[in-house]
Amino acid sequence: MKLLQVPTALLEERIKEELEENPALETGEEEEAEEFENEEFETTEDDFEPDGSENEYDNIDISDYVQEGDDDIADYRMKDENYPEADDGKTIPHKIETGFNELMLEQLGMLNLDEHKHKIAEQIIGNLDDDGYLRREISAIVDDLAFRQNIQTTEEEIAELVVEIQQFEPAGVAARNLQECLLLQLERRTEGGKPVELAIKILEKYFDEFTKKHYEKIQRGLGITDEQLKEVINQIIKLNPKPAGNIGEGNRNEGYVIPDFFIVNNVGKLELTLNSRNAPDLRISEGYRDMLKDYDRGSKKDKRQKEAVLFIKQKIDSAKWFIDAIKQRQHTLLSTMNAIMNYQYNFFLTGDETELRPMILKDIAEKTELDISTVSRVANSKFVQTEFGTYRLKFFFSESLQTDSGEEVSTREVKRILSDLIEGESKKHPLSDERLTELLQEKGYNIARRTVAKYREQLNIPVARLRKEL
Repeated sequence: MKLLQVPTALLEERIKEELEENPALETGEEEEAEEFENEEFETTEDDFEPDGSENEYDNIDISDYVQEGDDDIADYRMKDENYPEADDGKTIPHKIETGFNELMLEQLGMLNLDEHKHKIAEQIIGNLDDDGYLRREISAIVDDLAFRQNIQTTEEEIAELVVEIQQFEPAGVAARNLQECLLLQLERRTEGGKPVELAIKILEKYFDEFTKKHYEKIQRGLGITDEQLKEVINQIIKLNPKPAGNIGEGNRNEGYVIPDFFIVNNVGKLELTLNSRNAPDLRISEGYRDMLKDYDRGSKKDKRQKEAVLFIKQKIDSAKWFIDAIKQRQHTLLSTMNAIMNYQYNFFLTGDETELRPMILKDIAEKTELDISTVSRVANSKFVQTEFGTYRLKFFFSESLQTDSGEEVSTREVKRILSDLIEGESKKHPLSDERLTELLQEKGYNIARRTVAKYREQLNIPVARLRKEL
């Protein structure tokens, strides 16, 4: 189960750990199996020296480890022609960029600060989050400096240094909240003229009304026209609410998805393959098997030799178990994905989300004869690459909804239609949840208003009032 949950990107690291811990396990290209004599290896009490012999060594059966057979796992090869070699085992290249923290410290070095203030400024920068905000209370930073670095300071001194850091690039860093972040960016726009001045005034005095799109209150309070309000909005929407959000993204490998499966449409027939990284070349060490054969051929076997044989046996057993676990992982992945592909065959042919059938974990568990928890682990952690994009497997699972005709359709289909309705609405008069419910019911979907609201929230679409544009 643990191996099943390991993503493809980290599987190589997990195998590397096992190779380092178990010298009986090797990786490499398959070699031709050495032919061994098909004789029975037997050990008797007469073969052992009487001094130091114990019962735990008496039942060692070497033949299980040195004989070759057609199904011997010792030379088990994980790869075959069914695994695509598109990546050739190469790592995905990525840009190397300066991180946000390094960028801040570089700019800090340009300030003329004494050692005391420099350490305080470093502490402030260290408290900036990934978006560039200073969300930690200044009083807490004072305590941190006192208890951890024995630096005595005041809230006023820290506040002064925060103002200095707020002048760094990118604009908006070290802000305590979104309002301050946007204002810091606007204050640097010296050539914006009247619209920038109005934008600053609106964010200072009418920030709540602006975020809730109560534009009428703002217009009444400032006495401005629709055209002036549009210019202000255009100035504000150009600002960056996360000033540090895009810095150093080249070092964030989490942004890259390595698919576990590939599905291709071969003249109307779907073909499923497993990523070659899931099929490493693993085998039992020839050296370890040779040591067992040497032991078996020997005439005298003392206690030290038998202890070594037990150690070798344990390592070979562990290696066989790991290879079996990798093989079982491959089987589980392929059987689960094959069942999903066949269940959602029309979607993988067309890429049309409305073709997705209602499907729950139990449906796939029954087809694969796997436990529901096993299917859940695969669905939550694995990706499939298709000609229409790369999807997490859980994307294909959805509940059912009944139409007027009694047909069961996927809730994902309903969400897609809901999303299309909102995309096509007039932004001056966005559709309310009640109106969206009526439109869906007109299309034959039996759905309640509260369900529409739930689906809209799951799609991260705000309410009608917040979708309104001038």
